[in-house]
Amino acid sequence: MRCIVMVKATQASEAGVMPSEKLLTEMGRFNEELVKAGIMLAAEGLQPSSKGTRVKFSGSQRSVIDGPFAETKELVAGFWLWQVKSMEEAVEWVKRCPNPFESESEIEIRQVFEADDFGAELTPELREQEAQLRVQAAVKS
Repeated sequence: MRCIVMVKATQASEAGVMPSEKLLTEMGRFNEELVKAGIMLAAEGLQPSSKGTRVKFSGSQRSVIDGPFAETKELVAGFWLWQVKSMEEAVEWVKRCPNPFESESEIEIRQVFEADDFGAELTPELREQEAQLRVQAAVKS
C-alpha cells in the first residue's frame, strides 16, 4: 500500500524558520533508513503558505487566493510518499522519525487510492489511460 506522510506546518515553519543542522542531519539519517528499507518513494519539504496559491472551485467559476493561509494546523510543511505493507507499518516508521520541529508537531498518514479502489467506475479504458500517463510522467522525471 502507498501512503502519504504529511508533516503538519507550525507557526515557525509558516514564518520561514529553517531547520537546524542537527535536525537536517537526523532527518537525513532517517531518510537513509527509509530508502534502505525500500519504503521511500519521494520526500520533499514545502515553502511556507505565504509563497503558495489556492484555486477555489465553485461550479464553473474559479478564483485564485494567494497565501498566506490563516489556519496553520491545516497546512502541510512537507511530505513523504511511502510504499508499506500496512498502516501499522507506516505508524511504526513515523514513531521512529525525529521530531520535525523543536516545538510540538504532528504527522498525518493517509493511504493513497489505488486503481482497484475505484471499482467498475474506472473502466478498462480509463485504467489504460492512467497507466500510460504514469509511464509518461515517470519518463519526464
